[in-house]
Amino acid sequence: MRAALNAAERGWHVFPLRPGTKRPALHGEAACPRTGSCADGHLKWEQRATTDPERIRAAWSRAPFNVGIATGPSGLLVVDLDMPKDKSSSDAPGGATTFRALCERAGHAVPDTYRVRTASGGTHLYFTAPDSIRLTNTAGTVGALVDTRAWGGYVVAAGSITPTGPYEALCGAESVPVPGWLLSILRPAPKPSQAPSVAVVGQSRSYADTALANETRNVATAQLGWRESALFRAARALGRFVAWGDLPRHVVEQALQEAGEAAGLSAAECRSTLRSALNWSIAHNQARRDAA
Repeated sequence: MRAALNAAERGWHVFPLRPGTKRPALHGEAACPRTGSCADGHLKWEQRATTDPERIRAAWSRAPFNVGIATGPSGLLVVDLDMPKDKSSSDAPGGATTFRALCERAGHAVPDTYRVRTASGGTHLYFTAPDSIRLTNTAGTVGALVDTRAWGGYVVAAGSITPTGPYEALCGAESVPVPGWLLSILRPAPKPSQAPSVAVVGQSRSYADTALANETRNVATAQLGWRESALFRAARALGRFVAWGDLPRHVVEQALQEAGEAAGLSAAECRSTLRSALNWSIAHNQARRDAA
């Protein structure tokens, strides 16, 4: 509770994570009671995250929840500097090394901003995001083992504890604005000047929304032994709509991530499968084809 209240005092929107884990503790759409904050329809964790001390005290008084920070509503961009997956190789550079090299190449030191040591030994760097740009999550866009969380993403707050270890604040500094060189990498690409007709766009987006709903359902209901392949096929199928501009990548990633975890896959398994499958599909579907 103290960790959640501390984050909220900074203006960061929090929501409970299951005790000892990094997974949201909020109910899913299938179990939504359609009462309280969901009276007008199911709200996901990003929409239900709050800075209200009374709501925080009420939620955390029920169990020793870990703390999730919804980065988008909090006006944050968090850079996740991960550790090498192959711990047997001491020469493999981690995310921190890669990010430091990128900063040096841009002619700057690593920014002195609020940071958190993760349970795996990595680091989260907190930056304030500009109001004029809606940044989303990235995986590997900035560099190897350097991911970012913004709209559609969340991070585990300092004070949370997992079996691997605690999340600990490394300094008390305030978060500083996103460096310009980093913002230039993360800034969404401009939309093409020549767009298809309104009728074509409407038809393709309707088809894309239907495909997203169907593929998400297929993943969530996949049986043991077929879950990862179902997630892979779904990401490959939906990647074309991302490439064509019919679906934002973060929307597809969030929907399939939640469906994969609902089916029983771990968060890491989902992220790894989604990253490779979507990257392949987007790269191989740049030219629009008739989806029907």
